[in-house]
Parts: sequence; structure tokens; C-alpha cells
Amino acid sequence: VQLQASGGGLVQAGGSLRLSCAASGRTFSSYGMGWFRQAPGKEREFVASINWSGGNTDYADSVKGRFTISRDNTKNTVYLQMNSLKPEDTAVYYCAAHSGRYYYPPGPMYEYDYWGQGTLVTVSS
Repeated sequence: VQLQASGGGLVQAGGSLRLSCAASGRTFSSYGMGWFRQAPGKEREFVASINWSGGNTDYADSVKGRFTISRDNTKNTVYLQMNSLKPEDTAVYYCAAHSGRYYYPPGPMYEYDYWGQGTLVTVSS
């Protein structure tokens, strides 16, 4: 599967952005999906994930209550709604796909099989 992330940009602190990740192919509903981010000079870190049906999600503590992951299997797209953005949310955001229909959303980075190219989010103070 090929993943194309979009929706990044420059936003002021407190603002909102919605990232999208469009997947190619007809088997999107066979994948759990995740969002990760990498800030300059830092390692890539987990942000949020969602299982194949959209019924279960997981979030990093740093974004709980501010970010929401969702998916539309009819559009082969996963979303990341980001509210109350902070300067520390500045990073390149990557979407990733994990093969399999599991009850729980995918976890660590090594579980993912496919990665998108990333979209830059910059939050100004």
C-alpha cells in the first residue's frame, strides 16, 4: 500500500489542523493505521493509532484530549484532527500502516509495514 500524507502547515499556538493520509489500493480496511512525528534533532515518536474498523484508538499522553484519530474506509483515508496546538507539536508527521485486522490498534513503530512521506506541521508561539 502507498500512503500520502497532507494537511500540514503553519499555525499559531492554540490553533487547529487536520492531517489526512490517503492510501492506495482496495484493502485499506485490512490495515491498522498510525501517526508518528519527528521533531528536529529528536527521534520519531508515536502520536496516535487506530484499528482496522476505527473502533479502537490509542494516543500518546502528550496529545490525549487534543488530538483525534479517525478513518473513513470508504475513502481509504485516515485523519488526525489536532486542536489546541502547542509549539512543541512542531514536527514532520508521518502516517503508517500495519497489516491485519486486529481488535487493538497497532503499537510500536516496528509493527508498521508501510510509511508515508511525511507532512510538516509548524506551530508558532
